[in-house]
Amino acid sequence: MTGPSSSPRGETAGKPGARWATELRTTEVVIDDDAPDPKPNRKARRALARRKR
Repeated sequence: MTGPSSSPRGETAGKPGARWATELRTTEVVIDDDAPDPKPNRKARRALARRKR
């Protein structure tokens, strides 16, 4: 097994004529004012518990 190279190679150029398949997507989500507050995820719950200690 070989380890990491001490002289890493830079990025190589793509093939001529190759195109990136890009697709623009919006990630905005509209939330009603009457909607209940979302529950915190596991990472947030653990951070709160750590802060309480």
